[in-house]
Amino acid sequence: MLLERTYTPNIEQDFIVRPAEMGDLEAAYELFKACGDPEVSLEHIRSEWLLPTFDLATTTRLVFTPEGQLVGYIEVWDNANPSVRIWVWGRVHPDYEGLGIGSYLMEWAEQRSRQAIERAPAGSRVVMQAGNHNHNRPGHRLLSDQGMQLIRHSWTMKIELDTSPPAPQWPAGVTVRPMRDEAELRAIVHAVRDSFQDHWGYLPQPFEEEFERWQHFMRQDEHFDPSLWFLAMDGEEIAGVSLCHAHREEDPDMGWVGTLGVRRPWRRQGLGLALLQYSFGEFYRRGKARVGLGVDAGSLTGATRLYQKAGMHVARQFDLYEKELRPGKELTTQSLNERADS
Repeated sequence: MLLERTYTPNIEQDFIVRPAEMGDLEAAYELFKACGDPEVSLEHIRSEWLLPTFDLATTTRLVFTPEGQLVGYIEVWDNANPSVRIWVWGRVHPDYEGLGIGSYLMEWAEQRSRQAIERAPAGSRVVMQAGNHNHNRPGHRLLSDQGMQLIRHSWTMKIELDTSPPAPQWPAGVTVRPMRDEAELRAIVHAVRDSFQDHWGYLPQPFEEEFERWQHFMRQDEHFDPSLWFLAMDGEEIAGVSLCHAHREEDPDMGWVGTLGVRRPWRRQGLGLALLQYSFGEFYRRGKARVGLGVDAGSLTGATRLYQKAGMHVARQFDLYEKELRPGKELTTQSLNERADS
């Protein structure tokens, strides 16, 4: 039953609040679709919920109507090591906005996020971050009302494959091939870490912990196709990667470049553009109508300029908010002069 906006409910009395359970997968998926999250898939939700370091009982809260409809959801990601950047992601059903559900969930999430402070390195800055689609005005108001500050934007960029893309021009000595088998995953993760250390917000993690997460998501992905994980090789070394996916929930005719990275010694030689064009060409041969990817709008390495040069355009914007939970030394990469590995 939809409550009137003139009535301010007591969330814990008028609704049912509890942690998520695996049986809630379908309900969560339907809620996210109702909230305008077409890129979220049932498979992706399941793989996140099954991650060994993600405890549903302590990191999620769901809000149900007395009739059993899921109308509010929030999750807190504080399992990074070090735990200094806590990611919060939540949704309220559009029919139930304005009743205080979002505020209730965000207040719970902040209390939960503050538990990470005692695990963070001494003297380190700890923040809670959350995001919102640019067009979602109620979401912006909610985050602002919770004391969060808009700090950054990310873009979904796309290109239509109306004609065959230009042939890539590879730097001297560099060849490209697909991933052979899972035994190469360790080397790929090393290459991605090396490529992304200059990415804004990069936070070094213990390698084995990060490797296990990659391994988990790869094995949980029923659409995983190693022939779309392209490795630019300089001899036996991985110089760069383009890790692509043919399945995209929001658009079956779109290919997706999930991770594009070039390691420092091979930058400024056109390798990023060559990998991108090679990926476009492979998707074109497979009959995809378009290709998309996500990028930090203020990329420190100029990724947005590269994608525009390749013919991509901005299709959607996502806004990042942040609230400082404890001041201190920033451990994440903020500029090329202040890298997290420095």
